[in-house]
Amino acid sequence: MITVLAGGVGAALTICPDLDTVTYTLAGMNDEARGWGLTDETWRVMGELEALGGEAWFRLGDRDLATHLYRTQRLGEGATKSEVTAEIARRRGVVSTLLPASDDPVATVLDTLEGPMDFQEYFVRRRHDVTVTAVTVTGLATARPSAAALRAIEGAERVVIAPSNPLLSIDPILALAGVREALLARGDVLAVSPLVGGAALKGPADRLMRDLGLEPTVAGVAAHYGGLVRTWVIDELDAGLAARLEAAGHEVRVTTTVMDDPARARALAEAVLA
Repeated sequence: MITVLAGGVGAALTICPDLDTVTYTLAGMNDEARGWGLTDETWRVMGELEALGGEAWFRLGDRDLATHLYRTQRLGEGATKSEVTAEIARRRGVVSTLLPASDDPVATVLDTLEGPMDFQEYFVRRRHDVTVTAVTVTGLATARPSAAALRAIEGAERVVIAPSNPLLSIDPILALAGVREALLARGDVLAVSPLVGGAALKGPADRLMRDLGLEPTVAGVAAHYGGLVRTWVIDELDAGLAARLEAAGHEVRVTTTVMDDPARARALAEAVLA
């Protein structure tokens, strides 16, 4: 979750980028060229804000902005994040159940050589081109996973950790009290490697791992997750690392993990569901 403060007006806009991207993708509305946001987007609000001299580096399209305004309004009315997520998904025509890990606010702060930065400043404004010395998730002392999220983990036929950034996207979920324990209790968690040939397809995962002294390979990610993952799905380029993973007690499936066309996406899905 990202909270964007509108300086001087006493307002805060709550944005959940991962939830929104999943919602838009399942609804067939995601902008594939940019990799985020909505198709057929317009930018009049940002253009007017910039013309007025405001800060417009955190780019929100007009259609995307409506999602965040609705979420913020409903949260202000007392709805939970889970309730709002379900409402948005339903109105976008998504039939799958989407669950935030927690209804409580948490935020990612990165300690850098230039001082602490909120996630959006690091990722968007600075384009993650700054050395990171530590990643901190604030709010964990009081945040709890939702009951629905824990039930989903416990009752799912299969739990898959997606190839998202392990430090910025997955770790904050695992850090919620009870989530890691629920996953360990299953003993059958599968993960898709977020790195191919030691590099992230997009984003700073590989560079961030190097900054923090972690090996930027699927073996390094596996070591970071510890005994949480039983089965790793890795790319053909990383087949040479399969023996290391197996020696560490993991089952390994080798396939293409780059979903740049429908055939490759299907191959990956089949490997995950095998």
